[in-house]
Amino acid sequence: MAYEQFSHLYDRLMEDMPYDDWLHFAHQCWDKHGAPRSVVDLGCGTGSIAVPLAQLGYEVVGIDLSEDMLSMASQKAESAQRSKPFPAGGGVMWLQQDMREWELGRPVDAVISFCDCLNYLLEEEDIERTFKQVYDGLAPGGVFVFDMHTQSQLQSYAESQPFFLNDDDVAYIWTCDFDPGRCEIEHELTLFVREGDTWAEGSDDAITERYHRIEELHVQRAYSLDWVQERLRAAGFSETACYADFSFEAPTDDTQRAFFVAVKPRD
Repeated sequence: MAYEQFSHLYDRLMEDMPYDDWLHFAHQCWDKHGAPRSVVDLGCGTGSIAVPLAQLGYEVVGIDLSEDMLSMASQKAESAQRSKPFPAGGGVMWLQQDMREWELGRPVDAVISFCDCLNYLLEEEDIERTFKQVYDGLAPGGVFVFDMHTQSQLQSYAESQPFFLNDDDVAYIWTCDFDPGRCEIEHELTLFVREGDTWAEGSDDAITERYHRIEELHVQRAYSLDWVQERLRAAGFSETACYADFSFEAPTDDTQRAFFVAVKPRD
């Protein structure tokens, strides 16, 4: 999956995402299992969660596969620092790594992965490898908190598409192709980004708008919630739980985003 062009639009298109809700949910989990000092944000994107955590005094490592996303995240962190320096102990470091193979060389207290990042892992062994890497990267008693789109949510995308956006500076057409056998969905996005006004050829005063076209393909797969918990336990986590849509309620058939909490044993 390439983000070379899409990364520059990511924050513009994701500005309505519930980042505060993700942060609140993570803190609720940490209140229950113990406040971390160090946090890894897997699939950190442009740092919209990692940077606020650093501003709260956490030692954060943002990990993403996309160099372009990490470049945007670094710029966001530098801007935040100029506006208000991180408190003592707070900071963020960016690493370009695959979440299936990430490692720091030292254990951390918590790992998070929000905004359905793990749905981009398209094979069961990819999920299993990621869970094992997280387990190995956590200190004893460490907590892993993440979310995933459910099978119901992917089906809903397929039934509701196509989606459209038509703003002055950017527009898109978003279609989906759903494979129920694998519970896998392909999101095809055609984006038109305004480049600015130019003089029309052959005219002294007419102005025309120019748009740059970008094609994106994003593929996600949903997994059985029970299977995900089984694989967490197989990786070594001693305590696992699954919740629905930013709450601590049990998931139902209508749940769109499932949240998982897994704890590494202290012994």
